[in-house]
Formats: sequence, structure tokens, C-alpha cells
Amino acid sequence: MKLMGIINLDHELDQLNELTYFRAGAAVPFAGRYRLIDFALSNMMNAEVQDIALFVRRKYRSLLDHIGEGRPWDLDRKRGGLFILPPDWNDPTDISAGDLQHMHNNRDFFDRSTSDYVVHSGSHQVSKVDFCDLAEYHKQKGADVTVVYKKIDVLQPEHEPCFRVDIGEDGFVTGIHNEKDHHNVYLELFIMEKNLFMQQMEYCIAHGDSYFFRDAILRNPNGLKIAAYEYTGYHAVINSVESYYKNSLDLLDQEKYEQLFSKDMPIQTKIKYEAPTKYLEGADVKNSLVANGCRIAGEVDGSVLFRGVQVEKGAKVINSIIMQKCVIKAGAIVENVIMDKDVQLTENRNLVGDSRKPFVIAKRSII
Repeated sequence: MKLMGIINLDHELDQLNELTYFRAGAAVPFAGRYRLIDFALSNMMNAEVQDIALFVRRKYRSLLDHIGEGRPWDLDRKRGGLFILPPDWNDPTDISAGDLQHMHNNRDFFDRSTSDYVVHSGSHQVSKVDFCDLAEYHKQKGADVTVVYKKIDVLQPEHEPCFRVDIGEDGFVTGIHNEKDHHNVYLELFIMEKNLFMQQMEYCIAHGDSYFFRDAILRNPNGLKIAAYEYTGYHAVINSVESYYKNSLDLLDQEKYEQLFSKDMPIQTKIKYEAPTKYLEGADVKNSLVANGCRIAGEVDGSVLFRGVQVEKGAKVINSIIMQKCVIKAGAIVENVIMDKDVQLTENRNLVGDSRKPFVIAKRSII
């Protein structure tokens, strides 16, 4: 069974305040050395998806710089590979809108592929879905569409905007809705046969619709048989500063970290060569995730440090996320803070946020 992939960023809002002022949400750094887009790309790489389309519309310079030709995910190929597809508005007869515009204006991507099935994903729900197992389940059920869901035991604020799925005893979907107290959360992942996908795309455009999932699957005007595939692994929804902060620090739990970064389904990212982190005399680091290239002489507790962070003598970093190349000068204190790339905090400054609402510092700030 040959798969082709779509990573659709068109409908994803930039909800992370300062972290998404100048970048798409998919390009936001996560877990010390990754970007959110890495998890969707790696899931497809692990399933040997040959052709992947990335639908982007705005603020994608940082994303393009990170992805490049797709080499870390083995997508820099002469045939197939990664296709970064902004929308094309040059056709005066085009009546499509929303993410259907991407699909219509890049129809060649689908026509040229020899794949049988389309796997459709977003980027702000982090998971490790086995697409090969999903495809096999879809085929066994004889479904037109199979959507992926996870049963959430304890619902969090970040789950409120997510769609929920009602499932019958036969494993088929009986309803898709947004009831807040429903625990079967849709992961914004589905699979369907390519030709059927194209037929539904043309139908939606002809009827003045704009978004494939909403208009072809959620409303289901053509009576598609929709199966439900339960995912039970690591899952995080990143749709607010608070959810980003909470889910980032949750990775300090070794069990959750090993769930996300299991060796059987590796996560790849852009390669950057850095020397090992240097811990100077007086350094005190506890329960933290520290990337390569850091230089630490102060105290770090319960925090995530990206590559090249400097924490000088007498400085304290507590329950915070410090991104690449930030400098915390001597005597400074950072607590419950998210600090974007290349920020400098001068000597003896104190920045203290709240664990429920962390303080966010925009990139390249000097405080």
C-alpha cells in the first residue's frame, strides 16, 4: 500500500503570541532541539511515505529555512520527496478557497503520484501515529475515510477547540462535534483513497466550499463510511502559550519523554553540529532537558534549554523554557518564563511569571 502525505497548515492559527509573531506555529521550537513540524514529517518518514505536500500560506520563512530540501527526513529525492506548496492565485478562473485552493491549484502533485492513499495531517497536535498500521486498519474496515482519535482521560483547556468523535460498536463514526466534555479527541489525522479524495475535493469546490475536513468529512454530504482508529501513544495539543509551556515541561517526566522519543519510530530534525554542553564550576542542574552547545555556570532547575544557551555564574533558571543562543547574565533570575531565540537578560534582572500564565520574551530582545 503506497501512501502520499499532506501536512496542511492552512487552517492553523498563530496562537502562541510572541512565539508566532514572525513564524508559523509549525516552526515553533519544541523539546530542546526540534520544531513542531518535525513530528508530522517524521511520522510520514517512518511510514516510508514517498511524496509529501506541505500547504503553507503565511509567515513561512522560518519554516522553509528549517526544512530546506528535506534531507533529515530522507525527502531530498530526484523523484518524489517533499513539495512545499504555497497557494497560486494566478488562475483567473479559479473559484476555490481555503485549503481547497491548495489542493485545486496543486492538482499536479496528486496526478503525478503513483500512491494509492492520502494521509492528511496538521502540525500542532504532536503524536507518533503509526501510519502503516493506520493504513492497514483502514483497508480492513473497508472505509471511505478513517479518522484518528485519542481517548483523553483528563481534558485540559487546550482540548476545548478540538473536534470530538462518536463511535459505534462496529468501529464506525456516528458523529463529529465539539462537545466540551466528550473525551474522544480527533487528532486532525485521516486517511482515504486518493481517487476518492480528488472526487470529494472537486465536489466541495463545485458547491462553493472552502475546507476539506469540514465540508467533505464533518458535514459528510455524500454519505461516506467513516471509520475511527484509536491512538494510544504520546499526544500533546499545542494551541496556546499555556499549552506549549505545560507540554514542554511535561517532557521532563522520563516516561513521557521516552514515549515521544522511542527508538522504534525516531524523530528527525535539521542537523546542527554543536560541542557538548559545558558545566563550569558551581553549576547546579536538576531535572532539566539541556541541548548541546550550552555553557552553564549557574543554577538550572526544572527547565528546558535549547542549543547554545549561556547561564552565567549566580544566575538562576527555574521552570522555564530558554531557546537557542539566549544569554542569562550573572545574578539574573528567570522563573516561569518562555524566552525566544537570541534574548539577552542583563545582570541582576529578575523575570518571574506564573506557572499558569508564563511570561514570554520575544526573540532578540535585550532586557
